[in-house]
Amino acid sequence: MATGVLATRPGVMEDPGERGRFGEYGGLYVPESLVAACREVEAAFREARTDPAFRESLAESLALHVGRPTPLTPARRLSAELGVTLLLKREDLAHTGSHKINNVLGQALLALRMGRTRLIAETGAGQHGVAVATAAALLGLPATVFMGERDVERQGLNVFRMRMLGTEVVPVGTGSRTLKDATSEAMRHWVADTEEAYYCVGSVIGPNPYPWMVREFQRVIGDEAREQCAGALPAAVPDYVVACVGGGSNAAGTFAGFVGTSARLIGVEAEGGAGAARGSLGVLHGFRSLFLQDDHGQITEAHSIAAGLDYPGVGPEHAHLRDLGRARYVTVSDEEVVDAAVRLARAEGIVPALESAHAVAWVIRAARTGELPPGATVLLTLSGRGDKDISTLKELV
Repeated sequence: MATGVLATRPGVMEDPGERGRFGEYGGLYVPESLVAACREVEAAFREARTDPAFRESLAESLALHVGRPTPLTPARRLSAELGVTLLLKREDLAHTGSHKINNVLGQALLALRMGRTRLIAETGAGQHGVAVATAAALLGLPATVFMGERDVERQGLNVFRMRMLGTEVVPVGTGSRTLKDATSEAMRHWVADTEEAYYCVGSVIGPNPYPWMVREFQRVIGDEAREQCAGALPAAVPDYVVACVGGGSNAAGTFAGFVGTSARLIGVEAEGGAGAARGSLGVLHGFRSLFLQDDHGQITEAHSIAAGLDYPGVGPEHAHLRDLGRARYVTVSDEEVVDAAVRLARAEGIVPALESAHAVAWVIRAARTGELPPGATVLLTLSGRGDKDISTLKELV
C-alpha cells in the first residue's frame, strides 16, 4: 500500500464526526432531496476507509495509474538565489498533470462500490475534469463535467482532453461563468439523479462528507512528503510547508502530513480570491465557511489569473486552521504569479501551473523581505504543471 493512504492521525485534521464540523465551519446545508444522498456517500466512505480490500485497490491504482510516490525535487538554483533550501513535492508529475487524480480515483472507486453508474463533476482549471474523465475511462463509467464558459475559453486544451477521453463537457453560462457557477450547476444536476449519479467533488468544499473525504484522499501528498523530508533534511521536518489555496485540496492533503509537527503551514491565495484571508462567515454550495461577500451578504465574484483559484470561498477545514492559528493564509498578485512562473521555469526547468505559481510567488517574496530567514527549509507542493496555462503565459511574458 502507498504510504499513508487513508491513515488516521490524532488531534487536528481528523474525522469531523457525523455533523461534519471543523469548529464552526463545514456541515450539511443542502436541499432535503440531497440529504439522503450525502448520508449515503458518508456511510459508504466510512465503511470503505476501513476495508482492507478497498485500501489495497486504491493503493494499487495510485501506484500503477498515478505513478506514486511522486518525487521530492530540490530546487537547487532557485534555493541558491533565495538563500533558503526549497524542496518541491512534484504533484505535477502525477498522471494527468496534477494532484487532482489522487482524490478522483478514490471517489470513482467509491462510486463503483456504491453501485453508481455514472460520474458528474465540476471543474475550474480543467485539471479536476481531466482527472474525472481519466478515471471514468479507466473504470468504464460515463461522465459529465460542468465548466464555466469563461474557463472553457481559457482552458481549451483541458476541454479537448476531457472530450478525447469520452467525457461530456457542459459549458455553464450563468453568473460569472467560472467555477462557482459550474459547482452550482453540477449540484442541481445531481439533485435530479441521485440514484444513478455520483457527484465527484474536486476540492475540500461542499457538504459533509466531501471536505473530510477529499482531504483524506489527498493526505497521501503530505504523508509521502513527510517521509521524504525525513530523508532529505537534517531536521527531518521543514521549517515551512507552503501550498496554494483555492478550495484548498492540495494544501489540505499536504498540511495533513505536517499538522502534528513544528512546521509552519502557509496557504497562498489569489488577491482576488482570498476566502481564508479576507472572507466572512457564510453558506454556499452546501457548507459553512469563509466567503467573499458584499455588505448585504451576497457572494461576490472572485478573480484569479489561475482558473483553479477563481473561487469566492475556502474549504471549511482551512477556515478552522486559520482560527486555530495552526495555518496562516496570505495572498499574492497576478503579476507576482507570472513572475514566479517564469523564474521557476528558468532556474529549474519546470513550468508550473499558475495555481502552483502562487505558492512559489510567496516564497520568493518572503525570502526577499526576510520573512523567510536565511537558511530556512521550505517544502512547497507543486500541485500541477503549466502546460494548460501556456497560452495565458504566452500573452503575458
